[in-house]
Order: sequence, then structure tokens, then C-alpha cells
Amino acid sequence: MTQAATPIEVATEPLELNISGMTCAACAARIERKLNKLDGVHAVVNFATERAVVHGIEPAGAAEAIRVVEKAGYGAAVREADDDVWSARAAETRISSLRRRLAVATILTIPLCDLTILLALVPGWRFPDWELVCVLLAIPIVAWAAWPFHRATLRGLARGSLSMDTLVSLGSLASFGWAVVTLVIGSSGPGYWLGFGVTPQGADAIYLDVAAGMITFQLGGRYFEARSRRRAGDVLNALASLAVREVRVLREGLEHIVPVGELRVGETFVVRPGERLAADGTVLDGASGIDTSPMTGESVPVEVRAGSEVIGGTVNLTGRLEIRAEAVGPKGRLAQMAALAEEAQRRKARIQTLADRVSQYFIPAVIVVAILVMISWLLLGAAPRDAFGTGVAVLIIACPCALGLATPTALMVGVGRGGQLGILIKGQDALEASGAIDTVVFDKTGTLTTGAMRVAGLEPLGSTDAELLRWAGAVESGSEHTIAKAIAEAARAALGDLPRASRFAALPGLGAWGEVDGAAVTVGGPRLFAHEGLAVPSEAVAAVERFHTQGATAVLVAVDAVVRGVIALTDEVKPSAATAVERLGSLGLHSILLTGDAEAPARAAAAATGIEDVVSGVLPAEKAEAIARLQAQGHRVAMVGDGINDAAALATAELGLAMVRGTDIAMKSADIILVRDDLGSVVDAILLSRRTLRTIRLNLVWAFGYNIAAIPIAALGLLNPLIAAAAMALSSVLVVSNSLRLRNFEPASRDYSRRVVEYGVGETMAREAV
Repeated sequence: MTQAATPIEVATEPLELNISGMTCAACAARIERKLNKLDGVHAVVNFATERAVVHGIEPAGAAEAIRVVEKAGYGAAVREADDDVWSARAAETRISSLRRRLAVATILTIPLCDLTILLALVPGWRFPDWELVCVLLAIPIVAWAAWPFHRATLRGLARGSLSMDTLVSLGSLASFGWAVVTLVIGSSGPGYWLGFGVTPQGADAIYLDVAAGMITFQLGGRYFEARSRRRAGDVLNALASLAVREVRVLREGLEHIVPVGELRVGETFVVRPGERLAADGTVLDGASGIDTSPMTGESVPVEVRAGSEVIGGTVNLTGRLEIRAEAVGPKGRLAQMAALAEEAQRRKARIQTLADRVSQYFIPAVIVVAILVMISWLLLGAAPRDAFGTGVAVLIIACPCALGLATPTALMVGVGRGGQLGILIKGQDALEASGAIDTVVFDKTGTLTTGAMRVAGLEPLGSTDAELLRWAGAVESGSEHTIAKAIAEAARAALGDLPRASRFAALPGLGAWGEVDGAAVTVGGPRLFAHEGLAVPSEAVAAVERFHTQGATAVLVAVDAVVRGVIALTDEVKPSAATAVERLGSLGLHSILLTGDAEAPARAAAAATGIEDVVSGVLPAEKAEAIARLQAQGHRVAMVGDGINDAAALATAELGLAMVRGTDIAMKSADIILVRDDLGSVVDAILLSRRTLRTIRLNLVWAFGYNIAAIPIAALGLLNPLIAAAAMALSSVLVVSNSLRLRNFEPASRDYSRRVVEYGVGETMAREAV
């Protein structure tokens, strides 16, 4: 798994700035260079989201960063996580301005083009001073409607830099200037080629419609691009929009409506039917159906009752609920999901860095090429107007606008759509890895199985069932492992209160140890007893083998180094597991089960899901080594896990997928986080990642290919400047529109599964009818 997501490690939270005034990727690159000149600062500017993430600067130093951005000719403001009014207002202002300029340009360009082309082709219809009328129609377009391009060009030239606006501004002014000069001094040369024929002599106003048409097409492209980018941003921000502003807190038996920021952990809040949950917590009273689709993409409501865990951002459908808040504000799952989606946008893909670098040097190169093409045509004896037209066509067609939008727009929409479906893609590295993996490795407990283990049998040796449960339950009460929880719950259910174990010590992947009533109690599998040198009698060995044959996990219990019994535990395979493995196989992916459990129960779980290859009995550290061995054999590995013991393996694999019910450490180590407790989401995550990656590649192929193919065509004089302007504007719109198609991605699991989720102590957490 790629670990270069954050270029530098800093102790402070990054500063986020909203940026206004950017018109292309070159603008973003310019701001990035200026910010990175500050001491100890590393900045990443994203043109698609119009934000800058600045590392290495204290919040108190935000004014300095803003000053640098404004000095570069752009606007900036500190982004507030809960209130992004500034950027929304800036986006609406930009779109409104583009709409007005586009409307004026269109109204004037239509008659201008009709006049210039019609009168150019039919000399007999020309009336006195027809050229002057055309010039008067063109002036508002070239001066006012095109002002954003001219302003950006002047701003860049004043600071010694060029942008894509420079090409548009130069092309329109050159076309307008050439037409006016030829109208003033007159010309007796041949007509102009329009792409479908040559105009009669004297059609010197023809380049007025080139200038006007170029500006109109560019404004149209920018307008639709801006609207599309805003819609793409709406998809990305969908998670953040689920947060509520106010909450009904129950204090002294009365409901008080307070701002959600005043809700504290441990307080009880009330959710009425139709209202959205304000925080993660546990239901204390009431029963209802919960719509989790905004968070997980699941269409079937979840039935909850007292004791059920619920998450903020979901919608209460039917009954009144009283919920104890357990994770509020930034600690809540919704806030963490939104933060992860934002983090994905902060990362810049390697291919996007290359695209930015190409744009930086491409623009001045295009200007030089356009001048050389014009000079070459003149030296070859072409008429000045033909040479000029060819140079202008090269200048316009080469604008790499689409190149700057190819990656960030697709990543923005893909990450946003994933968030709506409960699939959190942390960044571009996950997308790149998803396209290359050939092997998917599953952890067993809590990932392939429900993780809701239960005690299925007892084999006391020289003790009673009650004594065996008492010793094991007292020790395991101090552990968070699923096996430990199952033993502790079974002991409490049978015996009530348990003694407290002193000098408790957890042995990762092996078991636990503690003192109970002065006796040293060891609880763990056969590997722990072999590791500690504890003798295991034949009766215990036979019991372990018998339980393993039944597909159960066997745990030995020793008191003062003497084995006093064996406890058998079983765990149900998730109903979605077999279908998920089958679908992965249809995608050409090989599945492997990797577990610390014994061979027999591991084989039983694998057989129930259709997995043939099993690696069992591995310690947490050995899981990462197992992944590394697969990689050494030439495999590209994805790891699916949920626990602390999976963190190293998740980090080692090319692609790490963590179930959200797992630990924070596991989720921090993963590239993709799966919110749905459904292994079908593994398939959906890989499909969405691959489709997003495919969209990025298609965008880049189009953007690079368009420029590479179009420049020679224009240089050979085979492309009219007006057609070049339309084609260049269309390329940007095409890239953004192609990215927006990702909004229509539907999870494959939705085609074959409907989930009915039940919550309750000792019951399976998720049951699915296929």
C-alpha cells in the first residue's frame, strides 16, 4: 500500500483556504508555488475543489498565507468546516458573472456571425459601412464579455507568468486587431477558408466572428464547466450535509433544543420520527426503523430498540427514540467519514502532478509554436492572413484546460459517490492499486464472519462448568477481543458478577493471563500453552481436536499451570460472504483466508464461503509477513480486515480495506473504509475504484490526445480558428461531463441482496436473506 499520501509530517492540523479567481490548472500551480516559498510550508492547491491545504503554518499565520494568495492576484479566506458560505457565495458569483457575459456574447455573436459570413460569401448583399457595423457588434464581446480572460492575462503578465487565459486573450485580441487593421488599410488578397469553402475577395471582417465566436465558446465552456464542478462538489459534500444543527437534549426529564455543539458524551438526546440523529450512541428507550441509506447506501431500514447502536446522520422513521450520546462532534462516525472524503481531495495523484507540470511549461511553448508556425507559413509564401489564421488556430486549439480537470473532477465525483454508498476512498493511491490487484485476502473473525462469537461447549477437566467459566470469564473481562467478550458474556449470564482479575496481561494473537483469587489463570489456544511451556494432557488435546472437527474454536484454561478445561466457541459466517467471494472470482480476483485461528475452524469458514486457499494459525505480526510473501510471488494483494491485529497487514498490502466496525488503528491503516457490515461492499469498492480510475485514464487520454492531435492539424492550416475555439471549449466540458457519469454508479450488491438487520445481546448483528 502506498504510504506517500501526505508529503510531510507535521504536528499541527493543516490550514485550509478557499481560493477564488482561479480559471485553470496553471492558476492553481502558481498559487501552490507562491505558498511553498514560505518557510517550512508545504501547500497543495486543488483547482477542482478550489481549495488550498497548507501544512506547516499555525492558524495564527493564516493572514500571511492569505496575503501571499492575494498578492498573486487571487482571493482567499480561511475555510470553516461547518460553514462554507464563503466558497458557495464565490461559486455563485462566478457562475452568475459567466452567465451574464455568455448571454451578452451570444446575443451579439449570432447576428455578427450571420453578417460576416453571409456578406463575405455574397458580395452583392454588402451594404455601405457593413464592416463598421460588424466592428461595433464585436467590441462589447471582445472588451466586456472577454474581460475575465484579459484580466487573468494582465494579472499573470504583471507577475511574469502565463495561463490558459493568456491563449484565449491573445487569440481573441489578435483576431479582432487583425480584422480592424485590414478593414482600415484594405486588402486585395484572396478570400478566407471557412472549412467548407473560400470567401470572395474583400471579406476582411471575417476574423471579427472568429474573435467573437472564440469568446462565446470559451464563456459557454467555462459556464457549463463551473456548473458541473459545483454539482460534482455537491456529491462530495453530501456526507457533510447530513450533519444536524440542533438536537433535543433530555435534561431533568425535559427536552431542550440546543445547538449540536453543546451535546456532550453521556447525555441523552431525543429523536422524533422524521428527524436526523445528531450523534452516535446507544438506544436507551423506544423502537423504530432507521434509514441508513445516506451513510451506507442500504435501502432497507434498520430496526432498532433498546441496546441497539446507532450512528449520527441517519434518519429516524417511525418511533420516538431516547439515545445516549457516545461519540459527538469530530469523534462521530459521520464527521470522520466527511473528513476522510475531504482528505481524499487533499491528495494529489502522481499523474495529476505530472499534468500540472505539463500545463506549466505547455502554455509558453504553445505561444512560441504559434509564432513559429506563422513565420514558417510566411516564409513558405503564404498570404499574411492565412499565416496569421494558422497561428491563431494553433494558439487556441492547444489550450490544455481539459488536462487540468481530468483527474480532480473524476476523483471528486468518485469519492463523493463512494461516500453516499458507504465506501470511503482515502485517495488516488487506492484507485491506482484497485486496478492492479489480483488477490484478495480476508481476515476471518469480524470480517468474513459476524464476529458475534458465542460459547458453544464446555469440557471441564477436574472442575465444574461454573468454575471453568468463572476463571476464564474473570480473566477475559479485561480483553476487547471477540473471543474474550463471548466468554465473559457467557460467564456473566451463567454466574452473574465475576471476580476481578489482577495483574492482567493480554498476549496478542495468543490469549490472556491474570490472577483470580490468588491463582494464576491462563486462557488461550494451544499455541499459547506451547509458547509458555505448559503441559496439555491427552484429554484436553482430544477435546480440542473434537471441537476443531466441529468447526469450533477451542480455548484452553489453566489454573496454576494445570489445564482445568476447554471452552468451544463458534462464529457464524456472514450471509454475504459466499456471494462476495463468487463475485470477486468473476472479476478475476483470487480469494484467500488469513487467520490466527486453528486449521479446522478456518477450513470450515472457508468452505462455507467458497474460499479454497487458507493460511491459518498466524500471529498478528505474521499476517503482514504472509502478505509480503504473496507479493514476493508476484501477486498484487488487497487485504480486508477489521482489527488491531490486521493493521500491519492492511498497511503492507497494495490495497487495504477496513470494515468500519473495526478499530481506529485498522481504519487508519486502510486505503478504503467500508461502512456497510456487508462483504458485498468489498466488491462494490473495487468496482467503483476501477470505474473511477478508468474515468481518470479516459479523461487524460482525451486531454493529452486532443492536444497532441489538434496542434499538428492546426499547424498545417487545416483548422479554422472558429472551429478550434469551439473544439477547445468542448473538450473541457466533455471531461467534466464524463466524470459526472460516476454519479450513476450503482452497487452490484443491490442487485442480489436485501438486508434485514437485527440488534440484540447475544444475537447475530446482521442477517441477510439472499
